[in-house]
Amino acid sequence: MAASVLAGLTLLVLGESHMSLENYLMEPLNAKLTQQGAQVHSIGACGASAGDWLITKKVDCGAEQQGTSKIQIKGRDATTTPIATLIGKYKPDLVVLVIGDTMASYDKPAFPKTWAWQNVTGLTKAIAATGTKCAWVGPAWGKAGGMYQKNDARTQLMSQFLASNVAPCTYIDSLTFSKPGQWVTTDGQHFTVAGYKSWANAIGDALGKLPPEAVSNKGTKK
Repeated sequence: MAASVLAGLTLLVLGESHMSLENYLMEPLNAKLTQQGAQVHSIGACGASAGDWLITKKVDCGAEQQGTSKIQIKGRDATTTPIATLIGKYKPDLVVLVIGDTMASYDKPAFPKTWAWQNVTGLTKAIAATGTKCAWVGPAWGKAGGMYQKNDARTQLMSQFLASNVAPCTYIDSLTFSKPGQWVTTDGQHFTVAGYKSWANAIGDALGKLPPEAVSNKGTKK
């Protein structure tokens, strides 16, 4: 097998509720990225929108995991941390953002485009200001309904919105990884262990296939 483009890189992965509990996305994603030779530090914060990573904000649940060591569940002590602080601490080559469902506002009649744009561009600018590369993972298909009122039309709209607005981050389109309803959910939005494993593997494969200049400044620094 060819060496992954991620081998030897340090990755900082930030996410929403999908990354905040045991048996969710964090553990299989860390395992997949570590397998490719990356050093990974992941932090999840339930319900945190992109702009919340510019400040310190208390959230209802969260988790943290270094590589494949035991996941630490933060519960109600969880907070976001400003992205510049995190980049200064972990010095990642690549920041991976798994933020989509939280900002899609499935239960609202209209998508809050201006608010979402301000959040997304605020975060990408803050990352770009540090000279760090980034990749943004969009939402995956869920099942219509449930407590979050997830629906295919809004999921697609959110994905297209992110694809158009996350530059200079590379966009990873999770909608290409499965068919609507293929991954079983527990509540319309969050997947079973099998679904999270499939998503983690697909994200890891997509990141591993990116061009070297999209994942690191190594070799491009003067």
